Amino acid sequence: MVQVTLTSSDPLRVRAAAGTLAARLPLIVMEARRVSSVMAQGLHGRGRAGSGEAFWQYRNFMSGESTSRIDWRRSARQESTYFVREREWESPHSFYLWIDRSASMQFCSHLASISKGDRALIIGLALADLLVRSGESVALMGLIRPTSSRHIIDLFAEALIAQPVDRQDAIPDQSLPSRSEAILIGDVLAPIDTISNHLAILSSLGAKGHILQLRDPAEISFPFSGETELTAIESNASLDIGDAKAFRPHYLATMRQHSERLAQIAAKIGWHIDEHITDAPASDAVRNLLMRMIAS
Repeated sequence: MVQVTLTSSDPLRVRAAAGTLAARLPLIVMEARRVSSVMAQGLHGRGRAGSGEAFWQYRNFMSGESTSRIDWRRSARQESTYFVREREWESPHSFYLWIDRSASMQFCSHLASISKGDRALIIGLALADLLVRSGESVALMGLIRPTSSRHIIDLFAEALIAQPVDRQDAIPDQSLPSRSEAILIGDVLAPIDTISNHLAILSSLGAKGHILQLRDPAEISFPFSGETELTAIESNASLDIGDAKAFRPHYLATMRQHSERLAQIAAKIGWHIDEHITDAPASDAVRNLLMRMIAS
């Protein structure tokens, strides 16, 4: 993704993340806990009847069922009514989380109060905590195996601090188990062919997936004018585009085409894709992702 530097007097302020991740992480973790805590008040587990060992609920005995399924102790409490003791459904289902930490994720224009990278971390950590609260296990892709630890935010935060620089910007090439779900959070602005190859590997065994595409408000509206130079954050390459207002239709068309192709790739493998603008509350993105997962 590109950073915009104006050569005219148009006041663009691009704020890179202050200091290292270790310095910023306490505030990120605090906000992730706050989002998770607020949303957990209305959170209900995803448990359902099935073949596990834990008790789920009692239900009325139905005609045609084997009498061996009747819970005679519970049935004795109520005359002429028989109850079946159902167990909770259990499966090796896990969620695999990936948070993009590439240089482009540090972009933050004057229209937002937080970089895409920090917002991605808040959303990812809060979501992992909520999933664990609801009885699921979550992995940090390429770093931590699926876990249901109550301290998952701390575990993931420590792993992210120690993550090698050369592994921060690429989706890991690993085939996920068929009964798992991937959660990818980033700006997803790599070349389409590269993204397509990564998704093909992740979903090769039948894993489901959810992509949350983060955008800075300036990337949506391109609110620039005057003689403008675009500077790539990751390579420092620059492009003089001339009048920003004249360039705006070309920019918007290119971004729209990228999003459309990305949506086609996701639809082809049965994945969902949503967009989150960083001037909106983080809780909106977390809520939408949870609703997607419950619906799937």
